Amino acid sequence: MDLIPLFDKLLRYRSVTPDDDGAFDFIEGYLESFETIYLEKEGVKNLFLYKKFSEGDHLCFAGHIDVVPPGEGWESDPFEPLHKEGKIYARGAQDMKSGVAAFLKACKDAKNFNGTLSILLTSDEEGDATYGTIEMIRKLASIDFLPDYVVVAEPTCEQVFGDAIKIGRRGSINGVIEKTGIQGHAAYPEKAKNPIHKVAQVLPHMAGAYLDEGDENFAPSQFVITDIRAGMEVTNVTPGKLKMMFNVRNSTKTTIEDVEAFVDKYFHEMDYTLVLNQSAKPFVTNRNSKVVRKMLDAIKDVTGVDSKLSTAGGTSDARFFGEYGIDTVEFGVLNDTIHAPNERTSEAEVEALYGVFSRLIETF
Repeated sequence: MDLIPLFDKLLRYRSVTPDDDGAFDFIEGYLESFETIYLEKEGVKNLFLYKKFSEGDHLCFAGHIDVVPPGEGWESDPFEPLHKEGKIYARGAQDMKSGVAAFLKACKDAKNFNGTLSILLTSDEEGDATYGTIEMIRKLASIDFLPDYVVVAEPTCEQVFGDAIKIGRRGSINGVIEKTGIQGHAAYPEKAKNPIHKVAQVLPHMAGAYLDEGDENFAPSQFVITDIRAGMEVTNVTPGKLKMMFNVRNSTKTTIEDVEAFVDKYFHEMDYTLVLNQSAKPFVTNRNSKVVRKMLDAIKDVTGVDSKLSTAGGTSDARFFGEYGIDTVEFGVLNDTIHAPNERTSEAEVEALYGVFSRLIETF
């Protein structure tokens, strides 16, 4: 099966998280010469395929078959790929069935490799990701079969194909502060303790504050307030409690303990509670890692573009490999329509992505 028909077939699967819609059965048959490890937990399916060519490095391509719901505003059936003026429109076209199609085809076409090639796929990356990639990594760790290097085929390019690869991701720390006061009548503020007035005094010091100075890999970690609410939406009652929510996309230089200390610096004299949760930890792959160097060379060979190294954006399953100390990079097509109506990529980008992955395998 040629690359674009393979891509079209993957796009037709209505694989909204966590349903693979039968895609994994097809993929297992498509890579019939690869060995298979299958893991299902709490309705989430995970598929690992591998082929040992010889002794040497273990290079893994990773991704997800699931997509977000299509939503409204489509000009065509989101699960029937529309080819128009060199573009392919469908849910998952960019995020990330283009990447999956490219590395499936590249691995199938590989005639030789100095080591082991593998593919890790999950049906739950767009959801909670609790029983997805991380569970398969734990399984591989338990049998001493973790890859040495990983390429996650998320869409990474910004303006032109090949212009950016990700060598790390920021973490994500979520927080909820509740400041308690005493409710009262607005006409008698001296008889109440208004939490809004108290919090308003520290907001100028906290809102948008940088918690570190950043470095060559990461922008500064920033305290971003996402919600503040208090009161009963009336003008004559002052509230008894205020709730403030925030997020910090943290670099490796800021920890959850640093965030806790930052909040306490301004709230320590107030009656408050703080709940913190780290939904993702930051990681970065050394710029001189073999997988970084070889990926840059492969992109340059195929496209002529010099790629920049980035850690921007949200989270991805690459973070789970980072937790295990595995050198990981991300590279894929442009990401300008991900999760949007009429999501699309181009045939040329998918072909070029296949070319880059094939070149990476050839030269690794």
